Amino acid sequence: MYLKKYLMMMAALLCVLPLSAINPQNSKMKELNVKKVSVANIPVESVPALMDEEKVAFQPVNTVNWAAFPYAPDVEFRIAHTEDAILLHFKVREASVRAVAGHDNGPVWEDACVEFFSVPAGDGVYYNMECNCAGTLIGAGAGRGNRQHAPQEVLDKVQRWASLGRKAFDERVGECAWEVALIIPYSAFFLHDITSLDGKTIRANFYKCGDKLQTPHFLSWNPIGLEKPNFHCPEFFGALHFE
Repeated sequence: MYLKKYLMMMAALLCVLPLSAINPQNSKMKELNVKKVSVANIPVESVPALMDEEKVAFQPVNTVNWAAFPYAPDVEFRIAHTEDAILLHFKVREASVRAVAGHDNGPVWEDACVEFFSVPAGDGVYYNMECNCAGTLIGAGAGRGNRQHAPQEVLDKVQRWASLGRKAFDERVGECAWEVALIIPYSAFFLHDITSLDGKTIRANFYKCGDKLQTPHFLSWNPIGLEKPNFHCPEFFGALHFE
């Protein structure tokens, strides 16, 4: 009898506890409201000014998850959405920059690189959109062990602006500030047919890395509880609430 009462009491307690109390991993999950802006056919170079006008705040990408890589450049992003696209704006200040990857779907993560990972639907399929400081992209989707690169015709629809220009270059040592802006149409989620994110919550994370910079680093927006650097971990994504 006492065991039965104990089990009933524990079941009732679990019903009222927040998810973060049941799963400590979720206690670190960040959440962000994503503003909807009413604009059509905006050129990508105007995204920073639009976000200024709409008072979209920057969010820091400053979590150092691995003690072996302590360097933390100044990194921030802001995000908004329209009827048919996600708008992203990153600002970075770091000790060196590099943009050797000269074509899309190349190793941009080895360069000065910012990244947006997301699960836009409820099936667990996640996408990574990675952009170096010259606006060169890699895009892929599916699960961790079966990534599928986005076709070039899909990446061509992602508009990019880079403050350092769009040409590849070798590493430049010395403090440098740079920005990139992206307009990511929902068609970039090429394994799905997504036409709107209005009112939806999706899981996502934002990163900064530079595997072959003079000082490699691996920063995230939402903390990652793994022993070694790994951004392909949807279980550590935060939450984005789209207006």
